[in-house]
Amino acid sequence: MIETEDSFSKGLEGVIAAQSSVCRIDGINSKLIYRGYNIHDLVRYSHFEETAYLLLFGSLPMASELADFSKKLASERSIPAELIERIGSFPKSAHPMAVLRSAISLLSFFDPEADDKSPDSNVRKAIRLIAKTPAIIACFDRARHSQKFVAPRADGASNAAENFLRMLKGKDPSAVEVKMLDQYFILLAEHDLNASTFAARITASTLSDIYSAAVSAVGTLKGDLHGSANSHAMESLLEIGDVNKVEAYVDEALKNKKKLMGFGHRVYKGPDPRAADLKIMAKTLAEQDAAQAKWYAISEKLEKTVWERKKLNCNVDFYSASVLYTIGIPVDLFTTMFAASRMAGWTAHVLEQLSDNRLIRPLSHYVGRKDESYVPLAARR
Repeated sequence: MIETEDSFSKGLEGVIAAQSSVCRIDGINSKLIYRGYNIHDLVRYSHFEETAYLLLFGSLPMASELADFSKKLASERSIPAELIERIGSFPKSAHPMAVLRSAISLLSFFDPEADDKSPDSNVRKAIRLIAKTPAIIACFDRARHSQKFVAPRADGASNAAENFLRMLKGKDPSAVEVKMLDQYFILLAEHDLNASTFAARITASTLSDIYSAAVSAVGTLKGDLHGSANSHAMESLLEIGDVNKVEAYVDEALKNKKKLMGFGHRVYKGPDPRAADLKIMAKTLAEQDAAQAKWYAISEKLEKTVWERKKLNCNVDFYSASVLYTIGIPVDLFTTMFAASRMAGWTAHVLEQLSDNRLIRPLSHYVGRKDESYVPLAARR
């Protein structure tokens, strides 16, 4: 392909950079499809383990396949004692996404298959990453609060959501908390060539290892323009504090050209399809916990006000904020929850990239100086 000005697209907007069968986004009609299945059907009828299987292997599992996959995930939840010790030594003030990025890199040291690039080995490592990421997050949160590490259940008696919440809180979560987090994991598990997924595929295309690809993805997700918008959305709700203050908050934000977190989306021209499911989840949680119900009320009023003022739709980050907060997830862990879910999508894309690999190496459109004559140092003025 010849480099021309016409071929340049800032931020690669509208550029097709890969062929993929993992996920389809119909931004015009607000549809999100995993391997041919509408996200609304998956969040209604599936669960995270089954959805992760679908993403990794391309089809919904038979009962025996799902049982075997769930058993493998459960058996891989534990993290090495040496890594638990290392995480405990990290500064308690460290950014949780920085901790996750470093811990996943360290995790590769304890995997004897880390540099085995065979397809079967990469599948096993994908399962390990999906299983261990929540345990790493819970481990750090316990450590920074000087609390004892809660070992994961490895017998398959609990799903990923239940197991994580028990590890985080040190007690059994409620059934509704488990269901809501499981649905959150489904909704956030995959989203085509977003920045972090693209970063993972670029790393994989160099034939580096799958842990390096995961580290690239986590580092990219950490950015304010990508994964951390959910925590900023909750910070906005906390700042508002009362449903009666919503309109004044929005008017002040618009007056000062302040970005309203959780609104608008790069690829959806209409509503973000995930937002509708998350709104239902937020309402369900509000009905279950009157003490936390105000966050849904503020969110609902904020959504309505922003639409009236700016005709902006809310996105996946908006209602996921009150969902995670009501479940009891600390605000600064929100983006790590995104990563725990998205690890399924990232690894699915890495496996797909490696199945028909070509090094990803785009061009840039040069806009610098041209035809300069070299001037010796002594003659420069």
